[in-house]
Amino acid sequence: MRRGDSRLLRGLTILSLCAALGLAGCGRKGDLDPPSAAAAPPPPADGAAPQGAPPSAPAPRNRGFVLDPLLN
Repeated sequence: MRRGDSRLLRGLTILSLCAALGLAGCGRKGDLDPPSAAAAPPPPADGAAPQGAPPSAPAPRNRGFVLDPLLN
């Protein structure tokens, strides 16, 4: 192996190790958050809104994503 090749190989090895260590530090430390217990009360059975309750917002429009065909 030539001297230039060994320097290139050493440089690429150091670069890949630095990238791996840098990516290993990404993310959150600690446990997962517990599920939220603040769920909305169920709607009344007759479908009428309680007195004084604000009107509910319309459901959000389902916007597609570029990679959706790969996931389905």
